[in-house]
Amino acid sequence: MPLEMQDPDGDDPPRSNRGIFGAAPAHWWRPASTVARVSLALGAFLVLVGLGFACDLFKTYLERDARFRIAGTSQIQATGLTEVTRAQLLPVFGEDIGRNIFFVPIGERRKQLEAIPWVEHATVMRLLPNQIRVNVIERQPVAFTRHVQQIGLVDANGVLLDMSPATMAAHHFSFPVVTGMDPGDSPASRKGRMALYGRLMAELDANNQHLSQQISEIDLTDPEDARVLMPEPGADILAHFGEDHFLERYQRYKAHIAEWRQQYPKLAAVDLRYEHQVVLEMASGANATQPAADPQVPNSQDAASLDAAKPLAAKPSAAKPSAAKPTAARHSTPAPAALKTAAVEPPAKTASTKAVPAQPVPVKTATSKTNKSKPATKTAAAASAKAKARAAKIKAARAKAAKDKKRAQAKPAALKPNNSKPSPIKRPAAPEGQ
Repeated sequence: MPLEMQDPDGDDPPRSNRGIFGAAPAHWWRPASTVARVSLALGAFLVLVGLGFACDLFKTYLERDARFRIAGTSQIQATGLTEVTRAQLLPVFGEDIGRNIFFVPIGERRKQLEAIPWVEHATVMRLLPNQIRVNVIERQPVAFTRHVQQIGLVDANGVLLDMSPATMAAHHFSFPVVTGMDPGDSPASRKGRMALYGRLMAELDANNQHLSQQISEIDLTDPEDARVLMPEPGADILAHFGEDHFLERYQRYKAHIAEWRQQYPKLAAVDLRYEHQVVLEMASGANATQPAADPQVPNSQDAASLDAAKPLAAKPSAAKPSAAKPTAARHSTPAPAALKTAAVEPPAKTASTKAVPAQPVPVKTATSKTNKSKPATKTAAAASAKAKARAAKIKAARAKAAKDKKRAQAKPAALKPNNSKPSPIKRPAAPEGQ
């Protein structure tokens, strides 16, 4: 075989790089000839068909193999169950018994589990070959609820939770009773009310004070006014805490409640929503006992008296509260008699109780006894009588004017003086020649 050597002088012609069949060499996935390209495409097609057939065989194997079938409820494992029982959980997977594990709709089962009131969050997983694992996070109650005569529980999101009285007693819950949570309200409405409750409890329990333990009941009917039933010796006091500054208002209440109760034995409610004033509300039967007068405020008897038809007003020194007319709350104990509430704008002739050094919070009181010697406001009857008298005077004046007009029209025309001068009489001119 002759040995080929390159000419060092470069006189030899260049050699061709073509292959055996005369085609230029290329990569295997980019054949140059048509035959090679067809062969490559046919080979790729056969490989894909083979892979698809293998996948189909594997799927059929997984679907029909008994090892991947859920035989019974023992293959369904659940963790995190405390208040939710397996009897409540297993009906969710009732259709999956005897079904292949790969055909269980995991997402749908999770939503069905979270529809159970006590379940806040659920996780559903497949465990090969034939098990379903469920992890449940349950809701934590934060208060008792009372609707009509039914006692239940509620969590921080406003979800109402049922529990038997025996189970409640076994758990030894220590919560205030929350009213105003109607099951017919929307979830968003209940969640907003419980947000107000959460802020109240957080402020009272800040710095490990645990002041919320002294609260008996909270009425959340008004989502902008937390009305708290404070236990006091003899009778509970309804305190309006509004929607903010809860700790400050609680401390103000505790600092002066003994003095207020001593001065006004029939005290039923305290409105703390004003910055520099407090409105004290008396029960409707408070006229049986006369509240003690403030010796440092002149004419304090007028400040303590209230007309039964129009209650005394308290003028806020800053922003007005959202609820202008506080109402009586629902109580866990027998509720006091109907309260005389305080309006926002004060009458012009009502004397205000001034602040004294011993009592930095000026007080406006409201009782049901009327001061006859110096009425605080004009009654509705007096105003109505004055309006009727004025209308009668206007009517009489109009009738008199109409009568005078008729008399003037009835006088004869001859009696009227004729100041006009008589016109001269024109005679016809005589014809010429006469």
